[in-house]
Amino acid sequence: MSSMLLVAPSLALCNLQNPKLPKSLSKTPPPPLSLKPQTTLQTLSHHLIISGPSHLSGHVRISGSKNSALPVLAAALCCSEGGPSILRGIPDLSDVTTMISILRSLGAQIEVEDGGVVVVDAEGIGSVEPCSDSVGRIRAGFFVVGPLVGRFGEAVVALPGGCEIGSRPIDLYVRGLRALSAVVEVRHGKLHVYAANGKGLIGGRFHFDYPSVGATETLMMAASVANGVTVLTNAAQEPEVTDLARFLVASGASIEGAGTSTVIISGRKKLHGTEFTIIPDRIEAGTFMVAAAITRSCISMSPVIPHHLTCVINKLSSSGCKITQRGSHLLEVSAISAAGSNLEAFDFKTCPYPGFPTDLQPQFMALLATCNGAGIVEESVFEGRMRHVGELQKLGAKIETFGNSAVAWGNGQSALSGSHVVATDLRAGASLVLAGMAAQGTTEIAGAPHIDRGYEKLEVKLHLLGANIRREQQALSKAFK
Repeated sequence: MSSMLLVAPSLALCNLQNPKLPKSLSKTPPPPLSLKPQTTLQTLSHHLIISGPSHLSGHVRISGSKNSALPVLAAALCCSEGGPSILRGIPDLSDVTTMISILRSLGAQIEVEDGGVVVVDAEGIGSVEPCSDSVGRIRAGFFVVGPLVGRFGEAVVALPGGCEIGSRPIDLYVRGLRALSAVVEVRHGKLHVYAANGKGLIGGRFHFDYPSVGATETLMMAASVANGVTVLTNAAQEPEVTDLARFLVASGASIEGAGTSTVIISGRKKLHGTEFTIIPDRIEAGTFMVAAAITRSCISMSPVIPHHLTCVINKLSSSGCKITQRGSHLLEVSAISAAGSNLEAFDFKTCPYPGFPTDLQPQFMALLATCNGAGIVEESVFEGRMRHVGELQKLGAKIETFGNSAVAWGNGQSALSGSHVVATDLRAGASLVLAGMAAQGTTEIAGAPHIDRGYEKLEVKLHLLGANIRREQQALSKAFK
């Protein structure tokens, strides 16, 4: 099998100039932080315990994409004939379990088989209102509004839940559905949607003010079973959007332009069941790439789709990592330097694909705390995605925030030390695991269920690579002021 050194192609959105820096923001390290102990109101039962520092080696298998599996599961509701949809590569995640419960609450017959296979029979759907409690637990639960109103002409769906990483309004969903001749009303915490003609949706044109992934996917599903042609402009271009389009086309839909800013959908009266395999999770792959870098180790991973990781490859390569593609779906990441040099800091700004993914921002910020020099981070997707900074600071990370921007300082070596921290959301939890592996001593991370929402057996995979990590379940107890 041939091997080659990966040199990522030039990409304007990835090879960004230094993000714009507020005048008050400089690359001069701040004075030592004085952190006051904080009292939490709740003690979580599942904790991850990490003894560091870790050195990793070996191979890790990347799971199917969470952000593809959830909309594809929802899209199976569009399939009203031709047998069940057989979905492969579905990751074993708590969010997937919740989505399955949402589909079952609508009347779908679902079988979960070994090896990541989920069989969805949606022919006998008997309800257009899913379980509100389940929808409220994950934002992806809101995806079902598209298939339901497209197929049945009506839907009643609770407003979505998910990680608390800033406001994620549903106005694009609402305006997009109205462009397909739907009447949309919000009453008592639920979205009531029905076709204005009393029969079904009608194709239309809609321009996204912002290329929202969720809104693009929801309208693609609805338009696939609408009457007529729908044109979506400034649509999201993420690989997960393309994967959803592949599933819908395999089910009989007509979609052109998925993966570009203009998507054209010709509605079909009915879609049918099919067999489909989910793409590998690029965010999990990126997290393991950072794991190799932050522990100054060398690991390989598969399956991956390298061009989905262009920005990640660019940044890690510029820092000093060696990334080699071996075969079409295997990457080797090495942060071990024979010359003894260390990783250099870098700047990045999150933005929609093909730009740097916001879901990897916390992990890369943890890495910057161990690099040589200062790196500037600008978060442009979610305004509330800096909650992990305070927890990283508890581990000794030198990070200063200014609104949605931050500067992280390092001296080329890990100055992190173990502490008790809390995972405030899914990707924040992943950043703490990475930092814990680079820290001296023991790190205890509360809130492990957040991590379980998006990483399949993360601690097991890391343990097999050599990390000293385990899970503990502790009894709930009250916390006092």
